[in-house]
Amino acid sequence: MPAGLNEMVVESVRVHMLSSQHVVILKDTGRERYLPIWIGPWEANAIAMRLQGLSPERPLTHDLFSSTLEELGVSVKQIIVSDLADETFRARLMLELDGRTLDIDARPSDAINIAIRARVPIFATDAVLDRAGVVPEADEEEKLSVFRDFVNSLDVDLGEPREGESPQERERPD
Repeated sequence: MPAGLNEMVVESVRVHMLSSQHVVILKDTGRERYLPIWIGPWEANAIAMRLQGLSPERPLTHDLFSSTLEELGVSVKQIIVSDLADETFRARLMLELDGRTLDIDARPSDAINIAIRARVPIFATDAVLDRAGVVPEADEEEKLSVFRDFVNSLDVDLGEPREGESPQERERPD
Protein backbone atom coordinates (compact mmCIF):
# COMPACT_ATOMS: atom_id res chain seq x y z
CA MET A 1 0.00 0.00 0.00
CA PRO A 2 1.38 3.42 -0.90
CA ALA A 3 2.70 5.54 1.99
CA GLY A 4 0.21 8.02 3.37
CA LEU A 5 -2.77 6.01 2.11
CA ASN A 6 -5.13 3.88 4.18
CA GLU A 7 -7.20 1.14 2.60
CA MET A 8 -10.91 1.56 3.26
CA VAL A 9 -14.02 -0.55 2.68
CA VAL A 10 -17.62 0.55 2.44
CA GLU A 11 -19.00 -0.30 5.88
CA SER A 12 -22.54 0.96 5.22
CA VAL A 13 -24.79 3.53 3.61
CA ARG A 14 -27.16 5.19 6.05
CA VAL A 15 -29.79 7.89 6.32
CA HIS A 16 -29.49 10.43 9.14
CA MET A 17 -32.79 10.18 11.02
CA LEU A 18 -33.24 13.88 11.79
CA SER A 19 -32.06 15.48 8.55
CA SER A 20 -32.83 12.64 6.09
CA GLN A 21 -29.37 13.18 4.58
CA HIS A 22 -27.42 10.20 3.28
CA VAL A 23 -23.97 9.18 4.43
CA VAL A 24 -21.57 6.52 3.22
CA ILE A 25 -19.35 5.18 5.98
CA LEU A 26 -15.93 3.91 5.02
CA LYS A 27 -14.01 1.72 7.48
CA ASP A 28 -10.23 1.68 7.70
CA THR A 29 -9.07 -1.91 7.15
CA GLY A 30 -5.97 -1.35 9.28
CA ARG A 31 -7.58 -0.08 12.46
CA GLU A 32 -10.87 0.79 14.16
CA ARG A 33 -11.46 4.08 12.36
CA TYR A 34 -14.32 5.30 10.17
CA LEU A 35 -14.77 8.04 7.58
CA PRO A 36 -18.35 9.33 7.16
CA ILE A 37 -18.98 11.17 3.89
CA TRP A 38 -22.30 12.91 3.29
CA ILE A 39 -23.58 12.15 -0.22
CA GLY A 40 -26.69 12.66 -2.33
CA PRO A 41 -29.66 10.27 -2.23
CA TRP A 42 -29.17 9.00 -5.81
CA GLU A 43 -25.52 8.19 -5.23
CA ALA A 44 -26.35 6.55 -1.88
CA ASN A 45 -29.01 4.42 -3.55
CA ALA A 46 -26.60 3.39 -6.32
CA ILE A 47 -23.98 2.30 -3.76
CA ALA A 48 -26.52 0.48 -1.58
CA MET A 49 -28.07 -1.36 -4.54
CA ARG A 50 -24.69 -2.57 -5.75
CA LEU A 51 -23.60 -3.69 -2.26
CA GLN A 52 -26.85 -5.66 -1.93
CA GLY A 53 -26.24 -7.34 -5.29
CA LEU A 54 -29.26 -5.70 -6.91
CA SER A 55 -29.22 -4.66 -10.55
CA PRO A 56 -31.52 -2.01 -11.96
CA GLU A 57 -33.58 -2.79 -15.03
CA ARG A 58 -31.54 -0.25 -17.02
CA PRO A 59 -27.95 0.86 -16.29
CA LEU A 60 -27.47 3.71 -13.84
CA THR A 61 -24.95 6.44 -14.69
CA HIS A 62 -22.17 4.68 -12.76
CA ASP A 63 -22.90 1.40 -14.53
CA LEU A 64 -22.83 3.16 -17.90
CA PHE A 65 -19.55 4.92 -17.13
CA SER A 66 -17.93 1.72 -15.82
CA SER A 67 -18.97 -0.34 -18.84
CA THR A 68 -17.80 2.45 -21.19
CA LEU A 69 -14.36 2.50 -19.54
CA GLU A 70 -14.17 -1.27 -19.88
CA GLU A 71 -15.17 -1.19 -23.57
CA LEU A 72 -12.52 1.46 -24.24
CA GLY A 73 -9.84 -0.66 -22.56
CA VAL A 74 -9.41 1.65 -19.58
CA SER A 75 -8.70 -0.11 -16.27
CA VAL A 76 -9.76 1.37 -12.96
CA LYS A 77 -6.84 0.71 -10.59
CA GLN A 78 -8.00 2.39 -7.37
CA ILE A 79 -9.75 5.42 -6.00
CA ILE A 80 -8.43 7.81 -3.38
CA VAL A 81 -10.41 10.10 -1.09
CA SER A 82 -7.69 12.68 -1.40
CA ASP A 83 -8.69 15.97 0.17
CA LEU A 84 -11.12 17.80 2.42
CA ALA A 85 -11.48 21.54 1.90
CA ASP A 86 -14.33 23.78 3.06
CA GLU A 87 -16.22 20.70 4.27
CA THR A 88 -16.12 19.20 0.77
CA PHE A 89 -14.36 15.92 0.13
CA ARG A 90 -12.45 15.35 -3.09
CA ALA A 91 -11.48 12.06 -4.69
CA ARG A 92 -9.33 10.81 -7.53
CA LEU A 93 -9.94 7.98 -9.94
CA MET A 94 -6.67 6.26 -10.81
CA LEU A 95 -7.07 4.79 -14.29
CA GLU A 96 -4.71 3.00 -16.65
CA LEU A 97 -4.79 3.16 -20.45
CA ASP A 98 -2.09 1.78 -22.73
CA GLY A 99 0.46 1.75 -19.89
CA ARG A 100 -0.30 5.35 -18.90
CA THR A 101 -1.70 6.26 -15.49
CA LEU A 102 -4.52 8.78 -15.55
CA ASP A 103 -5.44 10.73 -12.40
CA ILE A 104 -9.02 12.03 -12.72
CA ASP A 105 -10.71 14.41 -10.25
CA ALA A 106 -14.05 13.06 -8.96
CA ARG A 107 -16.67 13.41 -6.29
CA PRO A 108 -16.15 10.73 -3.62
CA SER A 109 -19.65 9.32 -4.14
CA ASP A 110 -19.00 8.81 -7.86
CA ALA A 111 -15.52 7.41 -7.24
CA ILE A 112 -16.85 4.96 -4.62
CA ASN A 113 -19.64 3.88 -6.98
CA ILE A 114 -17.08 3.17 -9.70
CA ALA A 115 -14.70 1.40 -7.29
CA ILE A 116 -17.33 -1.05 -6.08
CA ARG A 117 -18.35 -1.79 -9.67
CA ALA A 118 -14.72 -2.35 -10.75
CA ARG A 119 -13.92 -4.19 -7.48
CA VAL A 120 -10.82 -2.07 -6.86
CA PRO A 121 -9.35 -0.73 -3.62
CA ILE A 122 -10.59 2.44 -1.98
CA PHE A 123 -8.01 4.54 -0.16
CA ALA A 124 -8.12 7.67 2.00
CA THR A 125 -5.14 9.89 2.67
CA ASP A 126 -3.72 10.34 6.15
CA ALA A 127 -4.63 14.04 5.98
CA VAL A 128 -8.30 13.30 5.28
CA LEU A 129 -8.52 10.72 8.06
CA ASP A 130 -6.71 13.02 10.49
CA ARG A 131 -9.31 15.73 9.85
CA ALA A 132 -12.52 13.72 9.43
CA GLY A 133 -11.87 10.18 10.67
CA VAL A 134 -13.89 8.93 13.62
CA VAL A 135 -12.47 6.52 16.19
CA PRO A 136 -15.01 4.90 18.56
CA GLU A 137 -14.23 5.65 22.18
CA ALA A 138 -12.90 2.70 24.17
CA ASP A 139 -15.28 3.51 27.05
CA GLU A 140 -18.30 2.92 24.81
CA GLU A 141 -16.98 -0.48 23.75
CA GLU A 142 -16.25 -1.40 27.37
CA LYS A 143 -19.78 -0.42 28.42
CA LEU A 144 -21.22 -2.51 25.60
CA SER A 145 -19.03 -5.49 26.45
CA VAL A 146 -20.26 -5.41 30.08
CA PHE A 147 -23.86 -5.35 28.80
CA ARG A 148 -23.12 -8.21 26.36
CA ASP A 149 -21.56 -10.27 29.15
CA PHE A 150 -24.63 -9.66 31.31
CA VAL A 151 -27.07 -10.66 28.57
CA ASN A 152 -25.02 -13.75 27.69
CA SER A 153 -24.96 -14.79 31.36
CA LEU A 154 -28.75 -14.85 31.61
CA ASP A 155 -30.25 -18.30 31.72
CA VAL A 156 -33.14 -17.73 29.35
CA ASP A 157 -35.26 -20.66 28.26
CA LEU A 158 -37.64 -19.82 25.46
CA GLY A 159 -38.79 -23.43 25.15
CA GLU A 160 -41.77 -25.05 26.84
CA PRO A 161 -43.64 -23.32 29.69
CA ARG A 162 -42.44 -24.25 33.17
CA GLU A 163 -44.40 -26.79 35.16
CA GLY A 164 -47.69 -25.26 36.25
CA GLU A 165 -47.30 -22.23 33.95
CA SER A 166 -49.72 -21.70 31.08
CA PRO A 167 -48.54 -20.20 27.77
CA GLN A 168 -50.67 -17.10 28.53
CA GLU A 169 -48.90 -16.59 31.86
CA ARG A 170 -45.58 -16.71 30.09
CA GLU A 171 -46.52 -13.99 27.62
CA ARG A 172 -48.09 -11.68 30.21
CA PRO A 173 -45.73 -8.96 31.44
CA ASP A 174 -45.23 -8.76 35.19
